[in-house]
Amino acid sequence: MKTYERRWELFIPITLDEAWDFFSSPLNLQKITPADMKFVVTSPYSQDTKMYAGMIITYKVTPVFGIKLNWMTEITHVQDKQYFVDEQRFGPYSLWHHQHHFKEVPGGVLMTDILNYAIGYGPAGSIANKVLVKNKIEQIFKFREKAVKELFG
Repeated sequence: MKTYERRWELFIPITLDEAWDFFSSPLNLQKITPADMKFVVTSPYSQDTKMYAGMIITYKVTPVFGIKLNWMTEITHVQDKQYFVDEQRFGPYSLWHHQHHFKEVPGGVLMTDILNYAIGYGPAGSIANKVLVKNKIEQIFKFREKAVKELFG
């Protein structure tokens, strides 16, 4: 199975406390995901719920071609105000391991995302990645960058 790694860095002109408060709330993911994906957190969490290791989060998402999918991730690691990791437990990928790192820097926070993923399905999965998946993931993270900038300046 071929695996892929992508990295993104984003400077956010807010405090580390503000960044952590926003990104450690599962419901805020909806605010920074493209509307055409019809992304909805289906877990019964409130806006005040904060991530913890072992937390299970369920979603409904429509990533491509209007196909609705259920997705489940587990927050496997949390180091307060430093990083957290979500891993897919059920969903469209054979592997989904997403690290979110936060570092206080002059004037704000540097957020680094490191995503390792695999699609499965052998050569068909590699073709799907080249033709569709890689571009969709890039589109999602570009949207996320734009949404974060609109929210925080």
